[in-house]
Amino acid sequence: MENRIDTDLQGLLKTLPPHLQAPLSEREDLNELLEVVLDLGRKPEARFLGDTFVMDGGDVTEEDIAHVIGNISPFGEDNRAGIERTLHRISAMRNRSGKVVGLTLRVGRAVYGTIRIIEDLILTGKSVLLLGKPGVGKTTMLREVARVLADDAHRRVIVVDTSNEIAGDGDIPHPGIGRARRMQVPSPAFQHAVMIEAVENHMPEVIVIDEIGTEMDADAARTIAERGVQLVATAHGNTLDNLIINPTLSDLIGGVHTVTLGDVEARRRGSQKTVQERRAPPTFDILVEIQGWDQVVVHADVSEVVDRLLRGHTISPERRMVDEDGMVRKSRAASSMSLATQNGRTPSRVESHVEEPEEEEAEVPVTLTRILPYGVNKGKLQQAVQGLNAPVEVVGDLGRADLLLTTKNYYRRRTQALKMAEQQGKPVYVLRKNTLIQIQQFVQAISRKQNDLSRSENSVVHAMKEAEEAAVKFEDGATQVDLSPQGAYIRHLQHKIADKYGLASSSAGREPSRHVVIYRR
Repeated sequence: MENRIDTDLQGLLKTLPPHLQAPLSEREDLNELLEVVLDLGRKPEARFLGDTFVMDGGDVTEEDIAHVIGNISPFGEDNRAGIERTLHRISAMRNRSGKVVGLTLRVGRAVYGTIRIIEDLILTGKSVLLLGKPGVGKTTMLREVARVLADDAHRRVIVVDTSNEIAGDGDIPHPGIGRARRMQVPSPAFQHAVMIEAVENHMPEVIVIDEIGTEMDADAARTIAERGVQLVATAHGNTLDNLIINPTLSDLIGGVHTVTLGDVEARRRGSQKTVQERRAPPTFDILVEIQGWDQVVVHADVSEVVDRLLRGHTISPERRMVDEDGMVRKSRAASSMSLATQNGRTPSRVESHVEEPEEEEAEVPVTLTRILPYGVNKGKLQQAVQGLNAPVEVVGDLGRADLLLTTKNYYRRRTQALKMAEQQGKPVYVLRKNTLIQIQQFVQAISRKQNDLSRSENSVVHAMKEAEEAAVKFEDGATQVDLSPQGAYIRHLQHKIADKYGLASSSAGREPSRHVVIYRR
């Protein structure tokens, strides 16, 4: 089963000057066009999947830009415009006096069938939060969610469309959202107010929102969820752990606060007396990390996953993939999530698969996290790093940074630096206040997550190595080998290894001493 794609490319081409329409129309791969870039005084560019086409015929002139502006809707406060009854988006760059000197014409597509991979989750009636880096297809998936819930599930659906990206430009919504209704937002600053208005005035069963990005948006989302309305939304951040330490958006997954445990409870947990715990029930029941249209990671119980992460426990998210035949394949892997980045990719996740066990246990190197402070006092950050002896390097260049650290006031301004960081897939973490205590807590969270990652990875690798060594002992005449006590999931992996070597296995004993016994068939 293939996805059906609805793209009105001719509607976008018609906005371009005639001398730019011809070379694009001649391209055989026109259906793979992503965006057209027009910058004053430079060659026009057309960007395709894996290719950038620089068009001949001279540099972009003021007349070229004026021609495009005359064929599209007026720009809003967010410097975005559109073409009526289409999903294409045009974004403007302005000089200091407000004159438009650059345009990005981004192709919008309605792709039918993209939520097949998570359709069962959407139809449960539970609130679902979608995460993923820019360009991965979150908005496209939201559009299909609205259509399926309205047309197939026959629910009352309202789309809160802040930049007209979900339902297209103009007063008549694009057919890509089916019979769902659309409420436009006059300015991003009023998104939270329109969210509440939708619930109070129009009695929806489902509300679909793109980009929950402010504290007021998060508060409005919680209010809607508490009224029994299903929410399907996207938010800034690539993975769940981005939200956990983001003070602005952490309320979406229940919020995090610091508590002091009693002596007995601290000993029972084997932890320090001061720990972080989830503050309240999460706004969203299910969280989906979108890695592509054909691959996602599902956290089916957000409250349980957040609790386990805060306590440093290993989690087992569900990985879903769509194969070549259109079938959804599901699997699980023990996973430890880290706030730090490794090898320039964020955020890092270490997964242990039984198919490829480590042959020997190696020390996990300490990851050096490079932080770019933006609006955060650099001296205080360096003081916190030195005082805590944290594996952190403070840098001054976004290209070298693994993440950007800013404050709530700066984040609300949505400056070019923040947009550039998000475009490059670099997570942005937000502090409530620019104080030494807040900065120290952030640095401590990074260090603690790195240590938890190392311990969890070593534990799984050691258990796999033990099972492999046990299997070898049968070649020397052993009849039975008892392994060390492990949790349920690691025991499951050890059973798989025994089966791979043609051996039988079973679990014996009671928790916490329950362990795997391997023996001949």
